Amino acid sequence: MHLRFVHGIISSFVFVCLSILYGCNTAPVPSEVTIAETQEHDLWRAGAEIYAPHEYRAYKSALRSGKDLLIKEQGRFAWFRDYEAVRKEFSDILADGNNLLSSIEEQKQIKLTAIAGRLTYFQNRLETLKRLTSLINEGRLSRRQLMSAELLLDEAQRLTEKGKYPEAEKKLRIIPVYIASAQEVISPVLSRYADKGQIAKWRKWVNETIEASKEKGICSIFVSKIDRKLVVYKNGVSYKTYSIGLGKNGFHDKLHAGDLATPEGKYYITKKLPGSRYFKALLINYPNEEDLRQFAAAKRKGLVPARAGIGGLIEIHGGGKEGMTYGCIAMENRHIDELYHMVDVGTPVTIVGAIDDNNIISSSIKDL
Repeated sequence: MHLRFVHGIISSFVFVCLSILYGCNTAPVPSEVTIAETQEHDLWRAGAEIYAPHEYRAYKSALRSGKDLLIKEQGRFAWFRDYEAVRKEFSDILADGNNLLSSIEEQKQIKLTAIAGRLTYFQNRLETLKRLTSLINEGRLSRRQLMSAELLLDEAQRLTEKGKYPEAEKKLRIIPVYIASAQEVISPVLSRYADKGQIAKWRKWVNETIEASKEKGICSIFVSKIDRKLVVYKNGVSYKTYSIGLGKNGFHDKLHAGDLATPEGKYYITKKLPGSRYFKALLINYPNEEDLRQFAAAKRKGLVPARAGIGGLIEIHGGGKEGMTYGCIAMENRHIDELYHMVDVGTPVTIVGAIDDNNIISSSIKDL
């Protein structure tokens, strides 16, 4: 009886000691600790290192301090652990983290709005330039740059959709370089077709040609580069209209041999060639006196290669309107056949860029 009593006392003492050492009701680790671990991952995924590097470093420093405090508290005897300070520390960390997340999302929304605006701007700009380059032969020289810009724009769009805004912005910063390069090539042509003084001069030539047709009762020919049309007038009245092709640099005014430009001015037919290399042909008197004056002035200014001549042998010929020539005016064979029999040597031929101030090129330039 005595031994049983002693054994019971010893068992009770051991139980009390173990309870003191390990605790029967150990205080749980605050839930804020687990939430903070998830929050840290959310901040990393949100791009905190990119959008708020300083704040994110401060957040991670506070998080490390909080974890150190947790480890210190867990090193105490379970019976004496008190996580209230840990809970308070991690509550503050969570509050700072939530504010940081809100700030990042706000910044990202601002970036998204800005990027979306630039995407739309560049898209419209490229569409306008593509439309302009399709109107002029020289546009082919710009299309490679425009294609590169379009590829960058597509990449920026995809990156934006994935939320990779900094990467999208890098692509967008390159696009203006290609656009500027493309525009530089065609700018000299575009400016001429938006120059009201130049267009007024062209219109004057055409009116004089039509008036001569009316007064003399003859045929005259008017070529509009921008419309790619050749119009035959009889007695001052439009009689026939044909589609044409121009030189590879046909929307420039011809300045010298080899520039692949189609001349502009008031000319006349000097010879009819029934067996031309391109079916039939009508030779015009390029260069005329005005062409010779322009060539000499350009030579003095160094605008013409030293060994370049002024060139010649400009014709209205067959061979098809779709191909680009070395400076001549090309027509379908059946059309040049009609024209060949319709006109005589001496028939006036006036070649201009445009006669309308509000032409398709000048209208499109306003959108740039």
